[in-house]
Amino acid sequence: MTTGKIRIIPLGGLGEVGKNMMVLEYGDEILIIDVGVMFPDDEMYGVDLVIPDASYLADKKSRIRGILITHGHEDHVGALPYILPMLDFPPVFATRLTQGLIQVKLKEHRLLDKATINVITPGDELKLGSSTIEFFRVNHSIPDAVGLAIRTPLGIIVHTGDYKFDYTPIDGKPADFGKLGSLGNEGVLLMMGDSTRVETPGYTPSERVINDSLDKIFANAPGRIMLATFASLISRVQQVADTASRYDRFIALVGRSMVNNVQMAMELGYLDIPPGMLIRAEDINKFRPEQVVIICTGSQGEPTSALTRIANQDHRLIRIQRADTVILSATPVPGNEKMVHRTINNLFRQGAEVFYQGISNVHVSGHGAQEELKLMLSLIRPKFFIPVHGEYRQLVLHAKLGYSLGIPDENIVVAEDGDIIEVTPDTIKTVGHLSSGNVFVDGLSVGDVGQIVLRDRKVLSQDGILMAVLTVDKETGQPIAGPDIVSRGFVYMRDAEELLESARIRVLESFADLNNHSANGHMSDWAFVKDKIKYTLSEFLYEKTHRRPMIIPVVMEV
Repeated sequence: MTTGKIRIIPLGGLGEVGKNMMVLEYGDEILIIDVGVMFPDDEMYGVDLVIPDASYLADKKSRIRGILITHGHEDHVGALPYILPMLDFPPVFATRLTQGLIQVKLKEHRLLDKATINVITPGDELKLGSSTIEFFRVNHSIPDAVGLAIRTPLGIIVHTGDYKFDYTPIDGKPADFGKLGSLGNEGVLLMMGDSTRVETPGYTPSERVINDSLDKIFANAPGRIMLATFASLISRVQQVADTASRYDRFIALVGRSMVNNVQMAMELGYLDIPPGMLIRAEDINKFRPEQVVIICTGSQGEPTSALTRIANQDHRLIRIQRADTVILSATPVPGNEKMVHRTINNLFRQGAEVFYQGISNVHVSGHGAQEELKLMLSLIRPKFFIPVHGEYRQLVLHAKLGYSLGIPDENIVVAEDGDIIEVTPDTIKTVGHLSSGNVFVDGLSVGDVGQIVLRDRKVLSQDGILMAVLTVDKETGQPIAGPDIVSRGFVYMRDAEELLESARIRVLESFADLNNHSANGHMSDWAFVKDKIKYTLSEFLYEKTHRRPMIIPVVMEV
């Protein structure tokens, strides 16, 4: 009997949808599963992306044996360009298509030559340190998705990855039921399972359902058809290509990530688009409207994406025409609904016919509903169970599902990011917690926008800013001019002259008091002077307006 323990530390993906990153430690060996991003919510002013906080690993780089990637979606690979350099580029293991998607991403960040991405195939066994990893095929909304069976000296740990059970997948490769059953028969110590759609009863429909919907839309569309989806949803692109070829339409790709991913998937043989069917976006107007299909990014209403620009009449090549049909082939990520609805409204305003989830079957989820989650648990029959990949309520519901299938309550752990879970052959328990918040990517900088900067941005967005510039005499310390008060986002200067004039007088009065109390009327502690201006203005403005703008005092000596 091997003694010892395995530590499971989620750095992202638990209690939220996105930025999935799981750390497994055994002895002095570390394995990492997925390194994803999350899209910012409304509270994260100006932030572009959110990545996991990997500071826990900063002093453990030499112990990392490898990063195992389950599939190529952003919430599983998107943070690699930021995290790989922090960890000194440990080897990455991914399937062929996932490797292609990662390479496209790393190329944009000019990191391709530094990273090592090894290709694995479902069914492969990989030895890393004292563990052996087996990759088994699962179905998801992207081809080449896998789950992991990690054989450690203490027992088998299964990570399902994102999955659903699709008996008729687009690529014709169903999940490896045989492997799942044999793992269950062998005995699984711990399973970590995808919880995303645990609230939905029944089964998730097959990807093939979309074929019928697309067929109907293509048959009735009088003009151009635009379809927006994720740039990594390669199987959806294949479905559109198949339908387009039946209706003799050409395809134009719009959006840099869409063009790069499709090109890569065609080169690797994951996309079969007949030669001559793809046309350049610049050449769209050389064809009749009923001959054209445009596949673009922007299904989430992202501000810089192709569809949002088209909806805002801001795209350099494409303007909506009256007979256009637009299909949004994706479900809004939680938190993005407002942006998606805004895009849909703008498209309708310009006279397009819009099909989106809710009025038409133009998208199915890549995640299993309740019955599929039950099936996975019944096949694997794990001793211990940790629900992963979901908001907290979803993790709790998945835990209840496990309990209903006979897993004892004490063998199930509902964890959150940063929890340290220890597993031995006989026990599972949470033994501690490390601080693992969000790291924000804003423009080219990573991590320099923290909670304090966000708090400042929030104050600026709510109450605006006020600048008070005071000029004082270097010799005497007496105010010579000012204070000049400039307001942005607090009050409109022209309409509030009286208020700002009163504020000026109040500041000068506070200095008159100061001078009387200071030796020979000279103020030398400028930090104190600035604080005094700030305090005086803050009190006065709150009294008059019940608002608290950010106040920046500037004192100049002449």
